[in-house]
Amino acid sequence: MQKLIECVPNFSEGRDENVIRQITDAIKSVDGATLLDVDPGATTNRTVVTLVGNPEAAVEAAFRGIRKAAELIDMRKHKGAHPRMGATDVCPFIPVSNVSWEEAIECANKLGKRVGDELGIPVYLYEKAAKDKSRSNLAVIRGGEYEGFAEKIKKPEWKPDYGPAKIGNAGATVVGAREFLVAYNANLNTKSVRRANSVAFDVREQGRFKTDDGTPNGTKILDKNGDPIREPGMLKHVKAIGWFVKEYGIAQVSMNLTNIDETPLHAAFDACVESAYKRGMRVTGSEIVGMVPKRCLTDAGRYFLRKQKWSEGVSEEELMDIAVKSMGLSELRPFDPSEKVIELKIQGDSKSLLKMNLREFCNETLSDSPAPGGGSVAALMGALGASLGGMVANLSAGKRGWDDKLQFFSDWAVKAQKLKDELLFLVDEDTNAFNKVMDAFGLPKGSDEEKKARSAAIESATKYAAEIPLKVMETSSKSYELLAEMAEKGNPASVSDVGVGALATRACVDGAALNVRINLAQLKDEKVKSDLSKKVEKLKADSESNFKKIDQIVQSKIG
Repeated sequence: MQKLIECVPNFSEGRDENVIRQITDAIKSVDGATLLDVDPGATTNRTVVTLVGNPEAAVEAAFRGIRKAAELIDMRKHKGAHPRMGATDVCPFIPVSNVSWEEAIECANKLGKRVGDELGIPVYLYEKAAKDKSRSNLAVIRGGEYEGFAEKIKKPEWKPDYGPAKIGNAGATVVGAREFLVAYNANLNTKSVRRANSVAFDVREQGRFKTDDGTPNGTKILDKNGDPIREPGMLKHVKAIGWFVKEYGIAQVSMNLTNIDETPLHAAFDACVESAYKRGMRVTGSEIVGMVPKRCLTDAGRYFLRKQKWSEGVSEEELMDIAVKSMGLSELRPFDPSEKVIELKIQGDSKSLLKMNLREFCNETLSDSPAPGGGSVAALMGALGASLGGMVANLSAGKRGWDDKLQFFSDWAVKAQKLKDELLFLVDEDTNAFNKVMDAFGLPKGSDEEKKARSAAIESATKYAAEIPLKVMETSSKSYELLAEMAEKGNPASVSDVGVGALATRACVDGAALNVRINLAQLKDEKVKSDLSKKVEKLKADSESNFKKIDQIVQSKIG
């Protein structure tokens, strides 16, 4: 599945449109990186740029932006309201999907080393990437700002993590890895800021000061050291305040969620609902400011389905729709996931077979274009096999009188959705792999050096073109366990659907095997050919065995 990481470099220029455009043009020049947002501020004299891409592309795009900023921004002349220490002041990496913290930290280190070595800019690592935990806080590193760093950097404890221990015109840069921050507002049926604040204080981690309700002015209660005692709020990793929004004529609880793994969107929504209800108010809807990872909505969708005691094994599109409706995200303005969800936004302009309807897909397959071909069609058959297994799981989860089996079938339906999504991704990836081979054959071959590079590129692309259908075989084979469970325990009225799912899965495995073999024939590396061939034969043999077991159950139940 696609790896995505967000990067948010902050550049110390918010007034000169030409400078900002040159920096963002440098970022946009990287294939695999998408520029999501450019937010300049004249008063702060600072521009916050948001880009997303695979880890390699994100690092390259950030580096090009930092390099261009160093060329164009002279910190000796910079003035602005926001604290800053460099032409590129801070540059955090934030995992979006299928990227671990280890990979995010590696991105920070790769970028930091390149900036230090190639641009001669001192780099400090912060947050999760910090090597020195005493320097993990951005404000601590930035202390003294650009003007104070010439002396600060000479101190042994302020030796940079990368680059020279001296400050030039581009200043210093802080690079790191941090949690995704979501700006999220809950709408209340009141105009009172005071009442909105009461909900905000209930839910935020910091809570409120503990007071003696018996005194006229609610005097703060102090501890033995004379410090005010706080009553913590309902949620960890949440900052919140109440405010009035003139545009809509309502008060909101405005929240920053700084760790969406521990306190997800739906938890913040429900906490506001609970607090507002106790105070005689109602949450009428909510609002996401900016963009969010897809999992914010899919996790919320699953949560609300669990509350409804219904199967969670539905498509990502349906999960997001349930989340939008459950949290009232369209109350103030229409909520469009294609514009608000990062993964969907960057897919908007991409060419994908999955965007075609059935007739268009068949027409494209039937045309004289070599792709999509057998590999993509095999992956699609595998996705259909998993989908049929998931359909039986969902039907069984909703069967009257089987309430005690809901969780069992729901769990299998969720697994089916995951397999289906992985195989659909491989529908496109098989075609992409074929195109990489064609691109490699199109490389120049005029000189010996070009011939050598072309030959290496063809070998690498062909190996990848063999690995993708092998991945299809491995992924589709996982559907057999699902189908076997549904054949044995699923709704007996749907056993024929299990049988068709098993046939589709076997066809997928056998078809993908043909695509592995035809690519292996073009490889020169005999060890790779031998290793992959053995895997293919084992997967085929296991597939045939699993199919026969399921088919026997299906045939016996059909009668």
